[in-house]
Amino acid sequence: RESVTLVHKGNIMKFTEGGFRDWGYALAAGEFGATPIDGGPWLSLDHEGRSITIKDAIADAFLQQILLRPAEYDVIATLNLNGDYISDALAAQVGGIGIAPGANMSDEVAMFEATHGTAPKYAGQDKVNPGSLILSAEMMLRHLGWVEAADLIIASLGAAIADKVVTYDFARLLDDPTEVSSSAFGQAMIERM
Repeated sequence: RESVTLVHKGNIMKFTEGGFRDWGYALAAGEFGATPIDGGPWLSLDHEGRSITIKDAIADAFLQQILLRPAEYDVIATLNLNGDYISDALAAQVGGIGIAPGANMSDEVAMFEATHGTAPKYAGQDKVNPGSLILSAEMMLRHLGWVEAADLIIASLGAAIADKVVTYDFARLLDDPTEVSSSAFGQAMIERM
């Protein structure tokens, strides 16, 4: 990774989000020895022979920039509310929250889950896209070192989508799709393994 971006609205919410920004820079400098770039506030951190830039961005400007120039960002550190906005906007870039995986990780434990919450109105309808949960399981397998199984999931999910065998949310986005249920999408993946 080449950068960590602290995303905040500290220009308006000076004590909370501004405090988060200041804490992020202080942590990078105090705990990891990051040094100012051209007098700061951006910092440079040498890690395993690589230079990592610690930078910040105002949340509303960041939402535009991440869509226009995503290659400029690697790791995003932000508070919960901004994180919700950012993750949903970025999930839309790949088809929506129905296919975006999720993980909560620390140095010692990891938990993998769908990024979306429950969808009570769809309960029992065998309708929703299982991609988010499937890709979260793929991330878990990769985290555990089961790379071959993870690769198989990615390949079969990609093949089903490439063949336009998709659930209703993707069917709305494609020309001439084969719209299937949640369980039929899982079966389509198995057939492509």
